[in-house]
Amino acid sequence: MSLQEAALTDPTKLGEVFKHHLPFLRRDTLQRLADVVTALIQARSTKHARLALHLPGHASSSVKLRRVERCLHDPQLDQDVFLKLLLPLLPDDKLVMTMDRTNWEYGEADLNVLVLGVVLEGFTLPLVWTALPHGGSSDTRTRERLVARLLKVLPAKQWRVLVADREFVGREWFAFLRRRGVKRCLRIRGDSRVDDLRLDEGWAYVEPGQVVGVLEKANIYGQVMQLVVTRTPEGELLALATDLKIDETRGVYHLRWSVESTFSAQKSRGFDLEASAMTKPARLERLVGVVTLAMAWCLRIGTWCHEQRPIKRKKHGRRAVSLVKYGLERLAAALRWGTSDRTILLSLVMQPFPAPIQHSAQDVGY
Repeated sequence: MSLQEAALTDPTKLGEVFKHHLPFLRRDTLQRLADVVTALIQARSTKHARLALHLPGHASSSVKLRRVERCLHDPQLDQDVFLKLLLPLLPDDKLVMTMDRTNWEYGEADLNVLVLGVVLEGFTLPLVWTALPHGGSSDTRTRERLVARLLKVLPAKQWRVLVADREFVGREWFAFLRRRGVKRCLRIRGDSRVDDLRLDEGWAYVEPGQVVGVLEKANIYGQVMQLVVTRTPEGELLALATDLKIDETRGVYHLRWSVESTFSAQKSRGFDLEASAMTKPARLERLVGVVTLAMAWCLRIGTWCHEQRPIKRKKHGRRAVSLVKYGLERLAAALRWGTSDRTILLSLVMQPFPAPIQHSAQDVGY
């Protein structure tokens, strides 16, 4: 049996799987990372003391606690490491990308993380992220650096479109995405100018449920783009500036909600990211990487388990549990009790997601 095959039957050897993708890092460093990720899946908490309880071996609790800290404080585990472990999971298909922020408070610290990821199975799998040194919105330069970092390893020809909400607008930002060859589907604010006409005044007539597509492209933030306008059932104007066709724009924009499912899974309904006391930007980014890797594994396994035994749907039509939670429960049980399906489940953690038949918004209940 090869080391890689052994790693798929024994989670204490998952570092060997990581070594295949990260040959420049020491095996003990990678095994420490694998141990903390599997501990996170079982503990469902980012508190160091709870993670330590689920580390393998017979060492004392204090020794295990230091092992957790060594992993989360290790500067070798930068974002390039996590990206190299996440990229093999992507399907061979055009990818819908989303950008958004998640923020929370720990004591007096205002923690704020900007994320860029890919829509997979109703969730956004973060690929690159950055901890902002302030609360509130991100600036154009920060967004540009994040996109540029991902484009180095995932060229624009593999992006179907970038979807984002009203925070992510501006002349320089729109122009940057065009220069980089990234198609856009971006919600714009009501006070935006479209061909020198204020949006919320020129399209005030749009009724809830009505969709208005301007036949001729308009000047929006200095770019010639398609404009699609509708109104939500609550009466709020929803306007999209896009490079897509009118008939596909609204459906693609709805995929933006997948990032909210991700933040929910990473935080209160999954891995309890907010419970960590880590506030320094570099360490916070490393922790987000560990949580993202755990979530990616659970989503991948949940997808496979759903193919084998579909999740029941409730009366309102939504799944009884999300794919992440479905995979989390199966993998946590396999790791803790060594169930008969452990080998199969661990073999999935570095296999690509199946190519989606069609992109659709996540319809789950927790």
